[in-house]
Amino acid sequence: MTPESDGLTPKIQQPMAITPGDPCGIGPEIIAKAWCLAPESTQGCFVAGDVGLMRRAMALVQAVPTFPVCEIQTPSEAMHVPPRCLPVLQVVPVAPVLPWGQIDARAGQLAGEAVLWAARVALQGQVAALVTAPLHKEALHAAGAPYNQYPGHTELLQAEAARHAGVSMAQMPVRMMLANDELRTVLVSIHVSLRDALAAITHDQVLDTLRITDASLTQVLGRRPRMAVAGVNPHAGEGGLFGREEIDILQPCLSVARQQGLDVHGPYAPDTVFMRARRQADGRREFDVVIAMYHDQGLIPVKYLGVEQGVNVTLGLPLVRTSPDHGTAMDLAGQGVADARSMIQALRMARQMVRGAP
Repeated sequence: MTPESDGLTPKIQQPMAITPGDPCGIGPEIIAKAWCLAPESTQGCFVAGDVGLMRRAMALVQAVPTFPVCEIQTPSEAMHVPPRCLPVLQVVPVAPVLPWGQIDARAGQLAGEAVLWAARVALQGQVAALVTAPLHKEALHAAGAPYNQYPGHTELLQAEAARHAGVSMAQMPVRMMLANDELRTVLVSIHVSLRDALAAITHDQVLDTLRITDASLTQVLGRRPRMAVAGVNPHAGEGGLFGREEIDILQPCLSVARQQGLDVHGPYAPDTVFMRARRQADGRREFDVVIAMYHDQGLIPVKYLGVEQGVNVTLGLPLVRTSPDHGTAMDLAGQGVADARSMIQALRMARQMVRGAP
């Protein structure tokens, strides 16, 4: 039985674009492996990248080729490709054969170009969702302008969405959600130093996070999510003994959010709130999502439950974007042994978000 053979995979009406990530990393091969392991999840999807790259990736994961790679000319063709075939739209100049497992500026440029192309067609409504394989931040930076302006996918997509809407990036706030079958967490700040992350815990930042999370998960769940807010300090400040952020910032912010109808609770001690939000064996959970104050506070609990099952979701964009919860794994690239489960989960979640709640 394949991971998707239960017949529950949501059908989509438009194609979904997948970007290959860094061509020297494991992105291309986990995409190829997803086609082999989870054909229902990849139906209607196509790779926006380089045909030759995906043929080499497919050769890594199949001793006997049974899933051919075919070139398509438009995104809509992906909806009509025969089963057991991986469609690729050549959206970048034909790429040279780059060595697996090495950081290369050419790889960073190819990866960045593919993401920009896919983001633009998603914003134009030509594709239903965007699923991105991992970028390598150093290679992206080495590619130069415009890619060296962005720490990663999230900021690049935010900038492109803001440009499309004709607004500033500040007017297009986005948040990172990391999720698996057991736990969801959304971050107030993303890729900044811990010192800067603490400075980012402001009334407006937290309230924006709550609003974005509420709107996004309402669409997925079909109801308002029950949100728990993690405190900043040990024991959520212990009444001001260990810090006053909970008293001076979080409590007033949560009061405003409740007045606006949001189902929000806390702030709670950060060392226990994630356990309360974890889905139990009987399917119940006390909270649908935890709002974490900074990157590691929120991501360590989800990743501890299994990186291979985690999905990175960008909330607040005018498009659906998911990604595997891991990096390029340069040490594994080119061996055909990379685990594709997180990619398959990212595809499944994108389909669910496109379809919305039943």
